[in-house]
Amino acid sequence: RGRMWAYTVGFTVLPHVGGFLGWFLNRKEIPAWYEKLKKPSWCPSRRVFPVAWTMLYTGMGYASYLVWNDLGGCSSKAIVPLGLYGAQLVLNWAWPPLFFGARNLNMALIDILALDGLAIGTVCSWYRINRVAALLLLPYLGWLAMATCLTIRIWKDNPEQKPGKSD
Repeated sequence: RGRMWAYTVGFTVLPHVGGFLGWFLNRKEIPAWYEKLKKPSWCPSRRVFPVAWTMLYTGMGYASYLVWNDLGGCSSKAIVPLGLYGAQLVLNWAWPPLFFGARNLNMALIDILALDGLAIGTVCSWYRINRVAALLLLPYLGWLAMATCLTIRIWKDNPEQKPGKSD
């Protein structure tokens, strides 16, 4: 029982690790490059992103703990639901280096579209295991929908930023 709190904290903190690294490694590109991009009027303020991601990563991390716990740890039953979660988390962490670091709007768009599919798959697989865990991912799906639309708009509205395009 004393160990369970450590698992809870570990699973809850895990998504933050990649999110923090992505921000840390790309933080200089945000004012230098991102601010100069053409963005839609509905683009959230830069100040909203860290607050939103802190809440979203906390919810998804805790939800992953619930699923892991309900499946009895790393059992064979956990391979697909936690594999989907892990795969979408890797794509989530890959987006900032692709978008901000490499400034590769094409790859960032492909990444987020694949991320959307894996995140939806994660919710669907978790719903049968733990409905609370699946519901905890709904705000994340909503934010991903906005982030996907924003990525598409930035990709469309900034054609000179796409690799391989000649002026």
